[in-house]
Amino acid sequence: QVQLVESGGGSVQSGGSLRLACAASGYTYSYCMGWFRQAPGKEREGVATINREGSTRYADSVKGRFTISQDNAKNTLYLEMNSLKLEDTAMYYCAARTCNSGVQYWNARFFRYWGQGTQVTVSS
Repeated sequence: QVQLVESGGGSVQSGGSLRLACAASGYTYSYCMGWFRQAPGKEREGVATINREGSTRYADSVKGRFTISQDNAKNTLYLEMNSLKLEDTAMYYCAARTCNSGVQYWNARFFRYWGQGTQVTVSS
């Protein structure tokens, strides 16, 4: 059983930065991980994912601004968010699932374990 706890959300002005963290309990070294977000009235969408080999994938809307990374020693997933925009305002969720070598997942429905979310609010 994997438990995920996000932190690092908050309120920031447009153009600012935040760093989200997701602490995982349980064995996650053979897992694929990801960050997703959901704004009010919108569907949950993928932001960034990372597979067992460290290969990453980003939504077009965050490319060049967000960076996903993981510290296996600390069992923690990160999302560095720079140049934040108003449209980045959402609840951000960390997710995980088991995966085989070389496989990368993107769609939220393929992820089994979810954190409780952390709110990111960007204001002008």
